[in-house]
Amino acid sequence: MSTARGKIPTMRLDRLLANLGYGSRREAQALVAAALVTLDGETVAKADLHVPVTPDLQRRMLIEGVPLDPPPPLILIMHKPLGVVCSHREPGRSVYALLPPRWARRDPAISTIGRLDKETSGLLLMTDDGGLLHRIISPKADIAKRYLVTLECSLRGNEADIFASGNMLIEGEAKPLLPASLEVIAPTLCWLTIREGRYHQVRSMFEATGNHVIALHRDRIGGLDLPEDMAAGAYRILTDVELGLVMDRR
Repeated sequence: MSTARGKIPTMRLDRLLANLGYGSRREAQALVAAALVTLDGETVAKADLHVPVTPDLQRRMLIEGVPLDPPPPLILIMHKPLGVVCSHREPGRSVYALLPPRWARRDPAISTIGRLDKETSGLLLMTDDGGLLHRIISPKADIAKRYLVTLECSLRGNEADIFASGNMLIEGEAKPLLPASLEVIAPTLCWLTIREGRYHQVRSMFEATGNHVIALHRDRIGGLDLPEDMAAGAYRILTDVELGLVMDRR
């Protein structure tokens, strides 16, 4: 993508389509040759056309009569369902299988911003912007994440103090956890808000108190709540306002 200070970045059309997963550059050129690509209502005649990659390009360009897939940077919000994993390396169906198949060929690739394990549902963010990903997951970001926790046994009553102490250790870790906030809803149901993301952290915290998590659902990252009308498995592009909420250190 060519760019200069103060100018809109541009990219050759065949390279843009290939990077968005529409096929190889040769296949992208074939789409243009077959008059299947239009821009602002006009058929594009040349695959080497340098296209301004603007936020409204998805609306202005059609591929076979369908709006262009969103160009980078892409940020998605997803309601991760139970039973799917957040890694290409883990066995089982992944969250990437919930996206359009050609998105698996996008360059840069789409990655999850942090992970939820197979048996955890809820708010998940995904992006192809590596810089943004690291800004959100960095410990320096201090972004809170809230979970609805269903427990096997009733709370003992001292968990809130233990979690908030900043001295809690979990198995396999030498560094104490950052203070976390517990809000009790019922004897076996609570909200837990943490500001880091260690491996299976929420489950390990309750295991350390002699309890067992039987259901876990993340509903908030920063100041962004999972939309109540977003069904499990659904996703959409995150708005700029919502991204600002993610970075809210409340």
